[in-house]
Amino acid sequence: MLTLRAGGELLAVPAPLVREVTRMPRLTRVPHAPRALLGLANIRGAVVPVLSLADLVARPGGAERRVVIVEDGTPFGLAVDGIDRLTEGGDGGARILDLQALIAASLSPDGNRRAVGRAVAEEAETVATDDAVLPLVVFGLGSQEFALPLAAVEAVLRLPDGIAALPHADAVVVGSTTDRGALLPLLSLRVLLAMPAAAPTHRTRVVVARIGAHRVGLVVDRIRGVERVPETAIDAVPQVLTRGHAEARIQAICRLDEGRRLVSLLAAEHLLREDITARLLQGSAETEAEETAMDATSEQFLLFRIGESDFALPIAAVEEVAPLPHKLTRLPRAPAFVQGVMNLRGAVVPVIDQAERFGAAAAAGSKRRVVVVRIGDLHAGFVVDAASEVLRIANDAVRPAPDLGGAETHVFERVANLPDQDRIVLIVSPRELLDRAEQDLLRGMAGAS
Repeated sequence: MLTLRAGGELLAVPAPLVREVTRMPRLTRVPHAPRALLGLANIRGAVVPVLSLADLVARPGGAERRVVIVEDGTPFGLAVDGIDRLTEGGDGGARILDLQALIAASLSPDGNRRAVGRAVAEEAETVATDDAVLPLVVFGLGSQEFALPLAAVEAVLRLPDGIAALPHADAVVVGSTTDRGALLPLLSLRVLLAMPAAAPTHRTRVVVARIGAHRVGLVVDRIRGVERVPETAIDAVPQVLTRGHAEARIQAICRLDEGRRLVSLLAAEHLLREDITARLLQGSAETEAEETAMDATSEQFLLFRIGESDFALPIAAVEEVAPLPHKLTRLPRAPAFVQGVMNLRGAVVPVIDQAERFGAAAAAGSKRRVVVVRIGDLHAGFVVDAASEVLRIANDAVRPAPDLGGAETHVFERVANLPDQDRIVLIVSPRELLDRAEQDLLRGMAGAS
């Protein structure tokens, strides 16, 4: 037996179940998880639930410094105060624990839980598609808004701290960094569009666009979000405006919010000078094959933040990311988490406060966003604190979520393990999120009537 201390008590677990003992790792919190589940940890490349052993045995916790990884079919981490020693049988006066029974009682698994890790293709089949709508990534430069087709955007990243400058480079070249183990050149989109340069801020982002078989990072002032724009709201650029080199990079003008916003749609293949573009497009067939293979073995996600936690949604289910309106129309007898409804291009969309539903404190300020999710005829807007990253994550980094216990955690069907960023991201099931929102809304309104 391995004896250890938790909650001030000496306990013992069968030594053959112990895989390793490690320091307390960085944990990813799971909203609405059972009290004993402290979070998820990356243990040697695997996503492992970490439970408070003190809580499992009904003792006061809070002094945990070590994690014992045990495995009896499924790996779990037990957070403990410290390790005592190896003993024979029940020697040492330690209480011997039935770990399997303790964990099962804590997580309270129900037999009706849906199978986790549903294939992305099954989700994508239910997403309503409309050939007359163009998905765009909208970003800002100064007081102007620009966009690139979502199909041309590989990812949206924060501006990295470590940028390698290139001596004697053109003004457009910000430098280079590494992304997913490959070199990523960074270019100033301001300079490319003949706009004055500006110092980076905390809102500066890098839009990773693909030009041929190559990836280029375009530095922009800020990200507005993902919007799906009807083709009827996209107009060709008037000829009188297409005489300059910068203007030639704009392929269309989008009229949003009933014409109150004008967004310039850029053509990725026309952003760089012809000689630079030609060199980029001379990529070998092997490189193009590698990029095609990457598309087939990875998936794009929209990352959003609530409180101090990051979550993700498959980009295929995201209808739009919009600023939170200053005023929403309230719904009579609606639950507290329903802030109201908003008008999205003629459609009435219920707006739901995810901070309250995810058990986090709502952020203050004007930067909150509404992520509009749609599957089939169901759609709703979910208020989040920030939504400014789009990541392409390899399929082998995405795993089914471990059994987290409780019906409220079923919305997290998968997890993305990103060891290079030292974080684990919970992936939200769009269908589960919408089903839960619709059920909660109807239940709350019925209870108030």
